[in-house]
Amino acid sequence: MTAQDTPGGTAIGTTQDTLDSTAADVAALQSAPGPAEGGGISLCAGCSRLGRCHLGLTRETLAADGAVVTELVCGSEYEGGPEVAHGGWTAAAFDELLGHVLLLRQQLAVTGQLSVTFTKPVPINRPLRGRAWIERSEGRRRYVTAELRLYPSGELLATASAVMVTRDWAHFERHRAWLADVDARTVNAGTKTGDTTTA
Repeated sequence: MTAQDTPGGTAIGTTQDTLDSTAADVAALQSAPGPAEGGGISLCAGCSRLGRCHLGLTRETLAADGAVVTELVCGSEYEGGPEVAHGGWTAAAFDELLGHVLLLRQQLAVTGQLSVTFTKPVPINRPLRGRAWIERSEGRRRYVTAELRLYPSGELLATASAVMVTRDWAHFERHRAWLADVDARTVNAGTKTGDTTTA
């Protein structure tokens, strides 16, 4: 399906460029550098295009006990209250930390549930250290826990737990096909995305 204009004027649809971009994003995720390759950061699809982690993750290593230890900094662009991180940044950073426990093992997993407990305000522009590990596995579900601390003092700032659900690498292609089907049905019904009335 090519991009079309809906009655509301919004262009929707799937173009070959979008499909090519999706394939490139999946390839980037599959070849994400692990900690053995210089202790860099495994980048998500969006950050791969930037060439850096926009959330401020700078280095991660897989510890001997199986935990992933990550160095990160919250930049001032995510400042919420004066000199502290917006809570949304903390939640997003935890989503990365928790997902990387599996990604560094070359396993794709998506977030099924995420819970964050805020203990202290997270300061911006200060070195932080995250640690994440798998608590247990049940089928495709991985129960993962993480903590975020001020570095080097070790003061606990926040903790998180998540249920990560493992997926095969065709997951994103199935999502793209589903979304294209939704878009086609929306256009054919003469409605705008998000509009429950029909034309």
